[in-house]
Order: sequence, then structure tokens, then C-alpha cells
Amino acid sequence: MTITLKDFYADWCGPCKTQDPILEELEEDWEDTLQVEKVNVDEQQDIANEYQVRSLPTLIIENDDGVVDRFVGVTQRADLESALEEARA
Repeated sequence: MTITLKDFYADWCGPCKTQDPILEELEEDWEDTLQVEKVNVDEQQDIANEYQVRSLPTLIIENDDGVVDRFVGVTQRADLESALEEARA
């Protein structure tokens, strides 16, 4: 099963820069099962609208069944890992 973490961000967003190292660590540790997709909301407004993203950063975790979880604001690694475990189950 493929798990995708969509990271909705903008270059001007300070909290987004805080979120980046957490996502990089997760991507490294979950490399066999996790695909991180960066979505720049300024350049890809259609995708942001499709997922109804209104605040940054927004993280959306999906598996083959669809959206599993959604986080708004800087999210800690432990919370993301719990959602990833759930998505993998």
C-alpha cells in the first residue's frame, strides 16, 4: 500500500519552514512506504482548492482508500507517525 503525505506550503510561510525538517526525517525513515508530495499553494492553487486548504502548513495523509488524516499548522513527528501507522493498517 502506498501512503502519500501531501505538504501544502508557500515559500513565504515561516511555519512551513519549521515543518520541513520533520517531514525530511519522516521521508527518510519511511522511505519504502511513504511518498511526500510538496504542493506550493501559490503555484498549484487548483490542488489546494481541491483539498480545501485554507491555512499553512496543511498536511494531508492519503492511502489507497483516500484521505486518512489532515493536520493544520506545524505538526510534531509523533502525531504524524501515529497517522502513518493508521494509514498503513
